[in-house]
Amino acid sequence: MNSKYQRLFRQDRDEGHFWPSFTDLLTTILLCFILIFVAMMIIKSLQIEEMKRTLDQIMGVRAKLVNDLKKEFSGSNLGVEVDEKTGAIIFNTEILFEYDKAELKTDSFTFLNEFVPKYLDILLQEGYEEYVAEIIIEGHTDRDGSYLYNLKLAQDRAYSVADYILSEQFPYKHIQQHLENKLTVNSKSFSDVRTDEDGKYSAKDSRRVEFKFRLKDEEILDKTREILGS
Repeated sequence: MNSKYQRLFRQDRDEGHFWPSFTDLLTTILLCFILIFVAMMIIKSLQIEEMKRTLDQIMGVRAKLVNDLKKEFSGSNLGVEVDEKTGAIIFNTEILFEYDKAELKTDSFTFLNEFVPKYLDILLQEGYEEYVAEIIIEGHTDRDGSYLYNLKLAQDRAYSVADYILSEQFPYKHIQQHLENKLTVNSKSFSDVRTDEDGKYSAKDSRRVEFKFRLKDEEILDKTREILGS
């Protein structure tokens, strides 16, 4: 009888040892998860802080770049306009094209030969080039005709400019190698028309080509969103 009770007592004692050990194991696992989570949050925080510093740096580059473009082209004899906020270079399509045409005029080559080197000497100089993600030639039209017709017309005009700049006829070959991985063309049709001094729609001002740049801040923002989302 005594041996029977001894076995029961030993079984209760063994079970009593088992449950505290299992609880300790769960506690250890939970602590490991907490430590991993804290480490991941610290890493994310450091990554985001680094991206914020880079964004601040890029914002400073943008301001300097816009200022340099304004100094070069505001009031120049090329007859172009510099957007105060974005640094986009805007010129009326009459400089380059006949009305409703997408082929470059003969005298437009002289204009591009003068304008493009000056523009890219600023945009691709040391200290700026590493921040420039994309250079965009963008076509705009007035409201005459359908949206799709003007979409194609504006795209063809932007392409004609890019085609010449990258062609054998363009005299500045050293510039072309910097453009091949950055240059794109875009069409806005008449989705972004312009107004005159009285705030009224201006067909003449709406017909234009713009040289724009995109810095790498958008890519950094996308990466930040990816980190936050994960």
